[in-house]
Amino acid sequence: MSEISSLAECRDDEEVRAAVAGWIAREVPETWREAGERGGPSLVRTVRTPEQYRQWYPAFARSGLVVPQWPVEYGGLGWSRRLAQTAERMLAPYHLPRLNPLGLNLTAAALFAHGTHEQRLRFLPKIVANEEVWCQLFSEPGAGSDLASLATRAERDGDGWRVTGQKVWTTWAHLADFGVLLARTDPDAPKRKGITYFLIDMRQPGVDVRPLPHIGGEIDFNEVFLDGAFVPDSQRIGEVDDGWRVARATLSGERQMVSGSGSGGVDRIGGSGSRRLINLARERAERGLPYGWDDAGTRHELVRLWCEEQIRGWTNMRVRAGLRAGLPPGPESSIGKVHGSELNQRMQAAAARMLGLGATAWEGAGTDPAAYAESMPPEVRGMLRSRANTIEGGTSEVNKNILAERVLGLPKEPDPWEGRPWREVPRG
Repeated sequence: MSEISSLAECRDDEEVRAAVAGWIAREVPETWREAGERGGPSLVRTVRTPEQYRQWYPAFARSGLVVPQWPVEYGGLGWSRRLAQTAERMLAPYHLPRLNPLGLNLTAAALFAHGTHEQRLRFLPKIVANEEVWCQLFSEPGAGSDLASLATRAERDGDGWRVTGQKVWTTWAHLADFGVLLARTDPDAPKRKGITYFLIDMRQPGVDVRPLPHIGGEIDFNEVFLDGAFVPDSQRIGEVDDGWRVARATLSGERQMVSGSGSGGVDRIGGSGSRRLINLARERAERGLPYGWDDAGTRHELVRLWCEEQIRGWTNMRVRAGLRAGLPPGPESSIGKVHGSELNQRMQAAAARMLGLGATAWEGAGTDPAAYAESMPPEVRGMLRSRANTIEGGTSEVNKNILAERVLGLPKEPDPWEGRPWREVPRG
């Protein structure tokens, strides 16, 4: 009996605990288990490199525990939310993050909401296994906050489409095998009516990826030039010219992912969470350094951040519960995005402040860009990276407009070009 099928047979919490405990004993390397049981995730990180984790990850994927609430045929276990949470509590000490978060959160959201069974079978299991890495090709130089004004074109070519245009701020495009793509298929329709949603192969001629290094030296973002790249029609999600509706599922998944704890994707984008900051403050107090846990102001600030992080996690759980129940993406993801991104910026700023002058100068910085990035304290790197949080995944301004219109019922801002063909709308 396969690992997935044996775990999928669990029907209550007791069976899940027994089955997951057995899987941990068999599959998680002994040094990782011992570190997790002694000191939790922070100690696991000291005995395991990212590359070792990537090499081991297929064992995690084969278990179905990466996405336990997904159907078995797509790489999950078909469990209820309660059973999945029971398993997650048991896995938590061993720090087993999900790889391929853009595939798990963005691509999967569109496939579950609008894809065919055949498309799900083709792509979802490889997403779970991290065998095909994904990126998102939405934003363009002239279509960021106003995404629907995008100009990348897709034109019919036999049994597929030829795509030409430029995308920008594409996270992990330099690592991706596939991308979710929005392209204009009818320039004579209003801007939201002539867009189609595709799944495009990033490893083909006609796709040129150019990295955009961060201020901290990392490369996450890229610009992507598409010059006649081909997409078979079988990799179109939803109907032709109905891609805006499909994109809403992806955008909701993106907002949920980047809003942090409880999202089921990455913990946060930029820096560590409140527990790590509290541990840092305690370490500083033990060493007699300023801004430690013995400082009342520092303690008050970190406890407040911890409380906000719990609220954020509960909000994200509500979003996930609605999606699992088959409800359409709602404004809750925008609430989580606005609150989570601004909270993470405050959190990383607090971490940098605790370093005092150590956040402005440190040993080994030098003048070489590579050495500078490598020597940067993680708290400073997290603070710098977090500055993008209120832009990526939909700016805070855009998400606040969504909340104003859909939650508070306020009128939309007047648009003199509403309903006009896209080709007639002025663009910068």
